[in-house]
Amino acid sequence: MSWKPEADEIVARRGFADALGGAEAIAKHHSRGRLTVRERIDGLCDPGSFREVGGLAGKATYDSGKLVKVVPAPYVMGLATIDGRPVAVGGEDFTVRGGTSWGSDRRKGGQGGFVEDLAHEYRIPLVNLIDGAGGTVTSATRRGYTVFPGVHGFERSVELMSEVPVVCAVMGTAAGGPAGRAILAHWSVMVKGTSQVFAAGPPVVERSLGQKIDKEALGGAAIAVDMAGTIDNAADSDSDCFAMIRRYLSYMPQNVWSLPPVVDTGDDPERRDEALLSIVPRERRRPYNMKKLVAMVADRDSLFEIQPTFGRALITAFGRMNGKVVGFIANNPMVNGGAMDVKAARKQTHFITLCDTFHIPLIFLVDVPGFMVGLQAEQAATLREGMRSVYTALQARVPMLTVVIRKCYGMAGMATTDKNGLDFKVAWPSAEWGSLPVEGGAAAAFRREIEAAADPQQRLAQIEAELRALASPFLTAEAFAVEDVIDPRETRPYLCRFVDAMQGRLATDLGVKHRAGVAP
Repeated sequence: MSWKPEADEIVARRGFADALGGAEAIAKHHSRGRLTVRERIDGLCDPGSFREVGGLAGKATYDSGKLVKVVPAPYVMGLATIDGRPVAVGGEDFTVRGGTSWGSDRRKGGQGGFVEDLAHEYRIPLVNLIDGAGGTVTSATRRGYTVFPGVHGFERSVELMSEVPVVCAVMGTAAGGPAGRAILAHWSVMVKGTSQVFAAGPPVVERSLGQKIDKEALGGAAIAVDMAGTIDNAADSDSDCFAMIRRYLSYMPQNVWSLPPVVDTGDDPERRDEALLSIVPRERRRPYNMKKLVAMVADRDSLFEIQPTFGRALITAFGRMNGKVVGFIANNPMVNGGAMDVKAARKQTHFITLCDTFHIPLIFLVDVPGFMVGLQAEQAATLREGMRSVYTALQARVPMLTVVIRKCYGMAGMATTDKNGLDFKVAWPSAEWGSLPVEGGAAAAFRREIEAAADPQQRLAQIEAELRALASPFLTAEAFAVEDVIDPRETRPYLCRFVDAMQGRLATDLGVKHRAGVAP
């Protein structure tokens, strides 16, 4: 006698799982412009690569001992590949109970769940596709008692942050635990118009604070990505979101015990772009396009910007130099003259830690006049966040290269150099540096002399001219206080040579848990 009846039952049970919350629930979900979790997994992963785990979990109904129906657990997860590399992937099924926590002992895919254990044990990246509200007060009626928050908490989520790349994509409305999990990621993305993220949704906000607000105004991309920086990037559509996830993972190693993949970009490491010679204006206060500058230095078409709409006084991006992954941190003179405000400081801190965790060397392209100053800057605790960035840079073990494009002043400038490493700095002829810019610095340091002069403004101009004459990068190079002054056109070949040379150093730090991953 064979086991065919049981094998047929497995097929039937899998059919119930594939049906998710049923045709009506799926149609309602589609009407909101959202894909189901199975459609999302299929759109993200390599075709045919998804091997589901736990597909039979759910609440079954029997009649005379025979299976009638199974309402599947509101989570789908398993093993898949993305560009041929294995990943653990899972997400809430909003068509079943709105994706709220199921309440099983294993917590499939949820807090402390199997999908996180899979990423941990196999040391492979984790991709969370988030679309759920977490816990619900109705669970107390089922249990007959209430439990402390975090009964199935974020312990494994936090552990993963120092082990493997963790990506969270907010694909629908995320509140409570799923929203918290979206933050416990090295990189996060959401879809404009169809996804929102917040600690608690509009009903709780109205009940608690008396504020009436809709989901999009409370936690849409305009708030979560552009204004607050809660989520890193925003995608225009689900397909765009999947493409961004694949692109992000292409810069990541499988875990902290391996190096990021090297690819042949076909771009000559000796390429010298003539436009670099004139990209920086001779007028010191005129802005220029730093993003264009970074693109000319990096391998062609290799840049992937992180948090492009948040903290826009700073540009943070992954790129490649001669095929090897690097992290670019560049000041943006088109926003606040490149001064580091509180958002730029937070952005820089996060990116340094991200690169340090995954053995990605940093290249600073510097044009920073210092921390943002003034009443608003002080109220926003710019100094505190700025010094946190200095602290993070001093703790980082990953090699750093510093290219001073124009200004490098004050404590913000301090955060762009590898003080505990090689402290390797090169400069363009347009570069200048010091404790304070000449403008403002001269007025403060020579205040009495200026006030006593017959023509204070003329005397101030004379002092500033004298100080600028001493600010020549060539004078600093003569004293070997900067390692080199280079022709802007040779920036790419210069940096490529050193990025190639540092690969052995990067390999010797594999698996070193010198920090607990990227802080939210």
